[in-house]
Amino acid sequence: MKRNLFSTLLLISIFSINLFASGPDKIDNFKLKDYKGKEHSLSDYKDSKAIVVMFVATKCPVSNDYNDRMASIYNDYKNKGITFLGINSNKAEDAEEVKDHAKENGLDFVILKDPNNVIADKFEASFTPEIYVLNGKYDVVYHGRIDDSRKKENIKTQDLRTALDEILSGKEVSVKQTKAFGCTIKRVEK
Repeated sequence: MKRNLFSTLLLISIFSINLFASGPDKIDNFKLKDYKGKEHSLSDYKDSKAIVVMFVATKCPVSNDYNDRMASIYNDYKNKGITFLGINSNKAEDAEEVKDHAKENGLDFVILKDPNNVIADKFEASFTPEIYVLNGKYDVVYHGRIDDSRKKENIKTQDLRTALDEILSGKEVSVKQTKAFGCTIKRVEK
């Protein structure tokens, strides 16, 4: 009985760790168009100190709760050599909707449209918002959430800001992965 219990607990632990540690270590270069139709390549930003890729949505209430925080983080770091790229991969949110949403919410960073979820699949992204911070070689140096609470008043850790501050200080990111949460990305059926 003890042996079966131990085996079961071990399997649960391994499964939980694998769920938490999912995602690629490196991203290949890609090209997508923004909501204005201009093409952007990840390689356009390889000289940045870091590239923050944020999977975002127009209709997700969790992602929308983060609009002010995303705009604030962008404004605080945009002149420090950090590039911000939003990616909208939701099948039901077209480029015009993404454009209007960005304007209404002060999201001044580039937002790319991923109409067939190709890039979301490469990143193994599941949620909006979900964050990936890359270095100039496209290694994933941080993956997870912006912070630990949907409600601003309950925030205890500002994970993305901490990672960016460590990068700007020349340090290795101390917490490389956190659990992202939000709405699931609504993918195109393949």
